[in-house]
Amino acid sequence: MTQSKTFLVRRSAAALVAAALSVGAGGCGLSSLTSGLGSSVFGGSSSSETAGTAKVNEEQLLAAAKNTDGSPATGAIEAAPGCPKVTVWPRDNNVTIYEPGRVGDGLAIMHRGEITKTARECTVEPGRVTIRYGFSGRVLLGPRGKSGPVMLPVNVFVTDAKREKIGAEQAKVEASVAVENPIGYFSAVRTVTIPVPEGARAGEFEVFVGFDRSVPNAG
Repeated sequence: MTQSKTFLVRRSAAALVAAALSVGAGGCGLSSLTSGLGSSVFGGSSSSETAGTAKVNEEQLLAAAKNTDGSPATGAIEAAPGCPKVTVWPRDNNVTIYEPGRVGDGLAIMHRGEITKTARECTVEPGRVTIRYGFSGRVLLGPRGKSGPVMLPVNVFVTDAKREKIGAEQAKVEASVAVENPIGYFSAVRTVTIPVPEGARAGEFEVFVGFDRSVPNAG
């Protein structure tokens, strides 16, 4: 049995907490994504689109998340030149939730979320670009975690060539974890249409995603 599995089953020492939160094991979870702020820049969920008509889809991203080793998120699909990048905000690619009043205590971890994969594809038209983007990852059960669904908030925002925000929304991802299956997976696909002013290029814009660290007991 690996050090990761030993921690997740026995919930032992703090040194094993770090190992368990960086090395994956089996398990599968239900994914979902709901819109929050509803900025006019952002479209709704793309789940109504016909499966197989687009390169970016939740099933593909979910499979990519299950095969990851927990390294920082990377693109799952090569997009056409000029397509705006989809980037996981470096400081927010993971979030750890602790028991109340014990933030930073390795033995008080309830669960940890990690975004590990991203993908995108674009449709460029005069005056605008439409990006179908997705991201996926996993939730790891900690020593004080409980079996059941885990929901984590995600921030999404778009920047222009000057790195100024031109739109933002909030979303949630959900994964199911259990003592016997301590790692759950999530994936989400969204669509955003960005106005491209005359003289600007679509590739100058960028979409960022990351966990919301402002929630209670996050570290």
